[in-house]
Amino acid sequence: MVKRNNVKVIGKGDQVILFAHGFGCDQQSWKYIVDAFTDDYRVVLFDYVGSGKSDLNQYDSVKYGNLNGYAEDVLDICEALELKDIIFVGHSVSSMIGLLAAIKEPTYFQKLVFIGPSPRYLNDADYTGGFERTDLESLFEFMDSNYLGWSSALAPAIMGNPDRPELGEFLTDSFCSNDPVIAREFAKVTFFSDNRADLSKLRIKSLTLQCSDDIIAPLQVGNYVNKHISNNSLFIMRATGHCPHISEPEETIRAIKAFI
Repeated sequence: MVKRNNVKVIGKGDQVILFAHGFGCDQQSWKYIVDAFTDDYRVVLFDYVGSGKSDLNQYDSVKYGNLNGYAEDVLDICEALELKDIIFVGHSVSSMIGLLAAIKEPTYFQKLVFIGPSPRYLNDADYTGGFERTDLESLFEFMDSNYLGWSSALAPAIMGNPDRPELGEFLTDSFCSNDPVIAREFAKVTFFSDNRADLSKLRIKSLTLQCSDDIIAPLQVGNYVNKHISNNSLFIMRATGHCPHISEPEETIRAIKAFI
C-alpha cells in the first residue's frame, strides 16, 4: 500500500493531517502549504493510483470505476499507518472521496476540510453543478483526440488567475505527467459521479472552502454542500480559480488552521 500510493509521512506532531489531491494532480500540489503544518502535525501525503509516483500496475478499471475504489485506498492508508482521529484535507474530487471514506469508517476521522467540493458536476432540474452533459461530452472528445492539447487548454482554465500564467503551467505539467488512459477514466468517474445523496450521511465536523470565482465548483455548489451536510462550516475565500492551495497558499493555510 505504501508503495502503491507512494505514501510519504513528514512532520513532528502527534495529530495527523492527511492531504488528498484532486484530479490531474499528485501530492506535489500541496508543496506550497505543507510546510506550514509540519512543525505541529504529522503530515501524510500520497498519490492516487495513476497519479504521480504511484504504482500503475495496481490500477484496476473495475475497482476505480467509481469513487468508492479511491475511498478504499484512503482507508487502506489509515489502516496501514494505524491512524486515528485524523484531519482529512481533500481538494476537488477528493472531497467526496474523503466524505465516502468517513461515512464508511468514521473512527479514522476527527475533522474534514473540503477545498472546492462538488457532489455533482452536471446540472440537474433543480441543481446547478456548472456543466451540461454536452459540455462534458465535448471535453472527453477533445481529451481522446489530443490529451496533451486538452491538458494545456483545460489546466489553466481550472487554475484561473490568468494574470499569473505560471500557475496554469504548473497544473498543466501535472496533468501531462499522468497516464492518459487512467486520467481519462478518473475524469469520467469524477465528472459523472453524483454524491448528493451521501452528503446527509456525514456526521463528522467539516469545513467547505469555496473560492469566490470557480468554473469547476461554482458558489451555488459550495452553498449546496454546506446546506446538505450537518455540522459543516462554509468559508468563502477571496481566492479565485479551483486550486487556492496553489494560487493563494497563505489564505488557504489561514482558513485550515482557523478550523482545526
